[in-house]
Amino acid sequence: MAEASKGLITTNIQSPAHSVKNREDAIPTGWKYKRLKLGPITLPWYASPKSQLILVSFVCFLCPGMYNAFNGFGASEQLSPYASSASNSAIYATFAVAGFFAGPVTNTIGIKNAVSFGSLGYCVYVSSLLHYNFSHEIGYNVFAGLLLGCCAGILWSAQGAIMMSYPPEKLKGRFISWFWIIFNLGCVIGSLVELALNINMSANATLRSSIYVGFLGITFLGACLSWTLVDAKHVVRYDGSRVILMKHPTWKTETIGLWETIWSDPYIILLFPMFFTSNWFYTYQFNDVNLTQFNTRTRALNNTLFWLAQMFGALIFGMGLDFPNTRRTTRAKVAWVVMFVLTFTVWGGGYVFQRKYTREDTALMDHFVYDWTSDGYVGPMFLYICYGFYDAAWQTCVYWFMGAITNNSRKLANFAGFYKGIQSAGAAVIWYLDGFDSPRPYMSLFASCWILLAGSLVTALPVILLKIKDTVPLEEDLKFTDETVEDVIGHKVIYDSPEQDKV
Repeated sequence: MAEASKGLITTNIQSPAHSVKNREDAIPTGWKYKRLKLGPITLPWYASPKSQLILVSFVCFLCPGMYNAFNGFGASEQLSPYASSASNSAIYATFAVAGFFAGPVTNTIGIKNAVSFGSLGYCVYVSSLLHYNFSHEIGYNVFAGLLLGCCAGILWSAQGAIMMSYPPEKLKGRFISWFWIIFNLGCVIGSLVELALNINMSANATLRSSIYVGFLGITFLGACLSWTLVDAKHVVRYDGSRVILMKHPTWKTETIGLWETIWSDPYIILLFPMFFTSNWFYTYQFNDVNLTQFNTRTRALNNTLFWLAQMFGALIFGMGLDFPNTRRTTRAKVAWVVMFVLTFTVWGGGYVFQRKYTREDTALMDHFVYDWTSDGYVGPMFLYICYGFYDAAWQTCVYWFMGAITNNSRKLANFAGFYKGIQSAGAAVIWYLDGFDSPRPYMSLFASCWILLAGSLVTALPVILLKIKDTVPLEEDLKFTDETVEDVIGHKVIYDSPEQDKV
C-alpha cells in the first residue's frame, strides 16, 4: 500500500468511498463521532453519512414532501385560474434556471446552509396560500412562487450532493432508496388525507385556515431541522475517509467550477435527455390519466397506490444497484437493460389503455369514469401502480448513474443542479403543452413520454458503457479541488477544535 506522504495513491486505495483499513486515529473524538447504543441497537454517529442522509431526508419529507401532500388534496385549488397559472409559471421558470446554476451556490455557501436556505421557500409558499384565503391578492403568491423556485433548486442540489457523495461506493444505491422512501412518505400522507376526505364521495369542502396553519408549522419545522445538519467537512465515514470538496470555495472559483464540470466531463450532456424526461411524464399521468378517467375518491386511492409503489420501487432498485459480489460496471449495464425493458412493458400497457379514450371524449358530459367498484378497474389501477414503480426506478437509476461517475461532492452538487434544473424545464414544457390555449391530444402527449424515455436511455448508453467504472480513482476525483489524499482518507491528525481543524 502506498504511503500517504508519497503523494497520490497508486495501488490498493483508489477512492475515498472505497473501504480502507479502519484507523481509530483518523476518527475524531468529539460528540459528533460517538456511537449511541439503544439496547442491542448501535446507532451511527451524528456526523456519519447515514445520520446526515436521514436528517436531510426528513427535511425533504417536511418541506417538499409536505408541499406535495399539501397540493395532493387540493390545498391550492382555491387560487383563481390566473393566480394559479402565475404562481406555477413563477415556480417552474425560476426552478429551471436556479436549479441549473445551484451547484456553485451550494459549493460556495456549504451544503448545510444551502439546505437551510432552500427549505425556507416551502413555508413561505404555504404562507402565501394562507394569505390568499383572506386577501385574494396574487402579488404575494407570485413572489412566493419565484422564491420557492430559487430555494427548491438550491435545496435539491445540496440534497443530491449529500445523497451521492457522502456514502461509500458500495452503498450509494441504498442511500438513494432510503431517501426516496422517506421523502415519498409525504406524498402518501397527502393521498391518504385526500382519500379520507372523499371516501364517501362527499364534495371537497373548502379547506379551513387551520389546515394551512398546520402545514405552515410543519414546513417551518423542516426548515429548522435543516440547521441540525453538520458541514460536509465534518462528515467522516466509518473507514475514516472524508468527503471530497473544495476547502476554500469562493463565488469565482465555483462559478468557474460549473463550466469546468461541463468542460472536463462533457459526457454529462448525454444524460441531459434523462434529466429532461424525469418529470415529463407526471403531467400526462396525473392530468390525462388519473384526473380524466377516475372519480374523486378513486383518484385519491390511485395516488396512494402510486406513491406506495414509488417507495417499493426505490427499495427494490436501490438494493439491486448495490447487489454484492457483482462488479459495478455489470450492475450498471443490467440496470440499463431492465429500464429499457420496463419502458416498453409499462408504457406498452399504457398505450393499450390510452387507445380507449381521447381528449374529445373526456369533454362530454356523460363521459365514463372509473370508480373502484367499477368492472374493469383492476387493470387501470395496476397500470397506475406500474407508473409509480417505474418513476421510482427511473429516478433511482439516474441518481445512481451520476453517483457512479464520481465521488467528488463539488462535481456532484453541479450534477444534481443540472438534473433538477433541466427536469423542471421539461416539466414546464409539458405543462404548457397539456394546459394552455390548444392542448395537444392525449395520444400525442403519451407518445412524447414513451419516445423521450426510450430515446434518453439510448443517449445515456455511452456514458454507462464508457464512464462508469468499478471504482473511481482518487486521482480523478481530486481534479479541480485543493484536497489531498491525506485529507480525504484521514491520514492527517484530526483535531477536535474547529480553530485547529487541519482537514
